[in-house]
Amino acid sequence: MNKHSIFIRRSVLAFFHRSIHPVTVTAACLGLLPGCTTSHSGSTSNGPPLVLRSPDSRIEVKVQAHGALTCAVTAEGRPLLNASKLGLKLRDGTEFGRDVELVEASRAAADTTWENRFGKHRKVRDQHRELRLVLREKSSTGRRFEVIFRAFNDGIGFRYSLPAQAGMETIVVDQELTEFAFAGNHACFAAEHDKGGFKGSQEWEFKPRHLADINASSIIGLPLLIQTPNVWVALTESDLLDWAGMWIGGQAVAPGSTNSGVTLVAKLAPRREGDGLVMATTPHQSPWRVLMIGREPGRLIESDLVLNLASPCELADTSWIKPGMMAWDHWWSGDVKMDTAALKEYIQLAADMGWPYQLVDWQWYGEFNKPTSDITKVNPAVDLNEVRRFAREKGVRLWLWLYWTDADRRDAYEQAFALYEQWGIAGVKIDFMDSDDQFMVNWYEKLTRAAAKHHLMINFHGAYKPTGLNRTLPNQLTREGVLGNEYNKWSTRVTPEHKLTLPFTRFLAGPADFTPGGFLNRQPAQFKPQNPALVQGTRAAELALFVVYDSPVCCVCDHPDHIRNQPGADFLKLVPTVWDDTRVLDGAVAQHLVMVRRSANQWFLGALTDREAREIPIKLDFLGSGRWKVKVWKDAADSDQNPEHLQTEEREVTAADTLLLKLAPSGGTVAIFQDSIHQ
Repeated sequence: MNKHSIFIRRSVLAFFHRSIHPVTVTAACLGLLPGCTTSHSGSTSNGPPLVLRSPDSRIEVKVQAHGALTCAVTAEGRPLLNASKLGLKLRDGTEFGRDVELVEASRAAADTTWENRFGKHRKVRDQHRELRLVLREKSSTGRRFEVIFRAFNDGIGFRYSLPAQAGMETIVVDQELTEFAFAGNHACFAAEHDKGGFKGSQEWEFKPRHLADINASSIIGLPLLIQTPNVWVALTESDLLDWAGMWIGGQAVAPGSTNSGVTLVAKLAPRREGDGLVMATTPHQSPWRVLMIGREPGRLIESDLVLNLASPCELADTSWIKPGMMAWDHWWSGDVKMDTAALKEYIQLAADMGWPYQLVDWQWYGEFNKPTSDITKVNPAVDLNEVRRFAREKGVRLWLWLYWTDADRRDAYEQAFALYEQWGIAGVKIDFMDSDDQFMVNWYEKLTRAAAKHHLMINFHGAYKPTGLNRTLPNQLTREGVLGNEYNKWSTRVTPEHKLTLPFTRFLAGPADFTPGGFLNRQPAQFKPQNPALVQGTRAAELALFVVYDSPVCCVCDHPDHIRNQPGADFLKLVPTVWDDTRVLDGAVAQHLVMVRRSANQWFLGALTDREAREIPIKLDFLGSGRWKVKVWKDAADSDQNPEHLQTEEREVTAADTLLLKLAPSGGTVAIFQDSIHQ
């Protein structure tokens, strides 16, 4: 599909999707906004700001829709964003948002539920109120544009919509003018992109700092987590389709300024052709700019706001998309060993553990990222026919790794995906894209659609953050874009604190292929990069990653000899990768976290701590009535010195009980609660 047709198809689909999205307007909802009606037409050059409140009225958005377009946000009765400028600057000189007049305002509300078989809640409630503004620029062109705001109980989203009109059949966006004028110099956890430009694998730590430390030259990756005096906020985006990925920078402060707040600005990844940031045909919409909001940081973990703002699933049949655990060949625990015997060893591990998948990683088709690389040919060192036969015999399906340029070259993916379907391949792991410019955003969508046509699941590596594509095209189950376990091979960066920051930052955007499961466990003081790779933290802490991290396809990193018959391996035979319910019971960013998740009639608990030993009492009131059988895998008495040691315990409990978690330094706990009535 050529560039022009992609623009047209995406623009039209997005426009009509939003036009027919089911919305229920209720008088009671609108009655909470005094004086407002479902629609208002006519020029309003002056007047009070338009107000939009969340369904529970705890979040309020005030939009000034005359003169300079701005919005302000309060949460729990306190200012969150001061008046923040909104708008887009186009190549032809149009500056939407600089000097506007209101043409029409309309309101709507929705309270619906949709099913997600691939996430942290099986039933997702989408309850929001919407304010849609049609605006006219008071310039010689008089061009119109729209801004749509949605307020949920767990945050807000807003996006720009550019309708088709005379003289604006195509657009080039040179700058997004969106500002986030925070009311104070709040503490935050930010991912600084220090490689220069906007390219890279988005594998970084989210380090504590203050908003004022983000300057005009900063390039900050998302999500950005912010702690205000009364709420926690995560800034990110959703429904990134045919646009450029958003990053964050600071605003230059004028000398002598007494403003106690800090204004952040949107930055977009430039087009690789060097022609602006976004090129499109109209009608066209930007992604949603998202502020996730919660009283405690754990509420953000529970939120499905990014998915609720994403375009609904476009696949008529998703029954063939099956989450599950996956073994991973020799990249992790030894040098790459691409031969038939090695692959069989990992397939056997998957079969023994009851995992449905085995990943055949790089070099299976020989040299990669070369003009002669061919993703339909097999490395002579591998008898892939025998590997496929053995996998079928063991009830294990294969995933194949691809370098993105090898899939892209002369549209090689089209022939290859058809061949992989004939081979019975379950999915593909595509790597090293390292960009979220408009070309690559469209490439993700194109490849995901092509894979769906041939019943292939996708795991993107060398990837940008998720933005809800896993709802729109759920065969894109997970992606990297995370500083994960592989970094233990060459660095000391995967610390207990880093692992306890990720659920409150990177994972807020969506699933991540962290590749947990390292069983050569060490305390941080004992750790060193080596091969085979060690991991920082106790065995119980590593098990907890399978509960507290989201990845519908979960790639287990370690070698069969390190897992088979080892303490805790039995837990990896039981833990699911998708959930019916998710709740955070206790947590502090980079310090500790306790979560429970439900799968059918079982609850799974995961707990982690930093280098400080902790005792955390947990009420079991999330359980239903009756008596429950619980099995606990926990740190041993000597796990502070021997972190591979593990203890198990089994007993009965009720919802009235309290479970005392005793976590060693860098330790953890996992548990499974099963209702004895259902035995």
